[in-house]
Amino acid sequence: MATLARFKDAHGSVLDEGLVLFFPAPNSYTGEDVIELQGHGGPVVMQLLLGRCLALGARLAQPGEFTQRAFLNGKLDLAQAEGVADLIDASTQQAARSAVLSLSGRFSEAIHVWRDKLVDLRMLVEATLDFPEEEVDFLSAARAMPRLEALRAELDGILSKARQGSLLRSGLHVVLAGQPNVGKSSLLNQLSGDDRAIVTDVAGTTRDVLRETIQIEGIPLHIIDTAGLRDTDDAVEKIGIARTWKEIAKADVILRLVEAASGITEADHEIDSALPEGVPVIWVFNKIDMVGADPRVEPYGEAKAVWLSAASGQGVDLLRDLLLEVAGWEVHGEDVYLARERHLQALNAARAHVEMALQQQTQLDLLAEELRLAQESVNSITGEFGADDLLGVIFSRFCIGK
Repeated sequence: MATLARFKDAHGSVLDEGLVLFFPAPNSYTGEDVIELQGHGGPVVMQLLLGRCLALGARLAQPGEFTQRAFLNGKLDLAQAEGVADLIDASTQQAARSAVLSLSGRFSEAIHVWRDKLVDLRMLVEATLDFPEEEVDFLSAARAMPRLEALRAELDGILSKARQGSLLRSGLHVVLAGQPNVGKSSLLNQLSGDDRAIVTDVAGTTRDVLRETIQIEGIPLHIIDTAGLRDTDDAVEKIGIARTWKEIAKADVILRLVEAASGITEADHEIDSALPEGVPVIWVFNKIDMVGADPRVEPYGEAKAVWLSAASGQGVDLLRDLLLEVAGWEVHGEDVYLARERHLQALNAARAHVEMALQQQTQLDLLAEELRLAQESVNSITGEFGADDLLGVIFSRFCIGK
């Protein structure tokens, strides 16, 4: 309901003229009665209106309070509520589209569909345990194990999309590492499309950490240029090198730059021996324009190497594609959910419990427990479904005790 009205101060003077919108419960964002005042805007007028509202007994909302009220009143589940914050914080168009999917309930819907199938399976197992005198083999009649295997496959699909969404949300921290003057700053400039870093022929020009965020296929990549790694007596350069190692320790991907002409030297082997284990490494053989080599990607031990020229841009597109590959990015169209770390942990925990359940085919009590734990894990994503709900499902679908 919209009403044109004059907004007045304590003395009856008109502050502004605008609309009063009334949203009766439950047809509002929070599910409560809500009044919205729409004025002409401008910071001074808005401050006057806000001050008048506070004087009449209103208070400022706490951070996230409207979305919290929407959750508590059943208008949103936890995943949708988090989607509101993710939409506001989205740093790329793809991240914003994925946040809208979560906010609209697509992620929650996928969780609900999977959970309902799991509940149906739990119902059969619990009924077999609690009512053995019925002499009905619910599990074999319902092909419980094949259904559980199908649930595992469906959960893998949800996990894959959630991992992509997590990558969209947090991005990838890519650290450029190598000896001085191998072209790290030139590569940063080439990837960012701007002269962010000073480039000279003087070794040790970069003495502090430089950061630049770029997008590749909508994925934010936080590129970090670092000081060249070498032994030095320069006090300032030593500090830069120490910061380099700190950044390397936090990296999601390390770009190990070497010159194509000289290849990997003894000094490079010393650097590699100190790199953290488990962090993906992409070898970058730079300055191919100086040796007449062609841009290419090829295997290099357990890693991959790309031959390029940061100065001319040759082969940089190959590096962009390789970064997406190392990140595990797969194109899923519009179906990527902007998942958070807690969502991934919950899905991985559910996946582990389903895997354990498949190994308990003859131990029905253990099977039932693993299924219960799997359901609890996914329940934490949306904050729904309890033990009493399962009893309701069992007794609504079985004619037991008639």
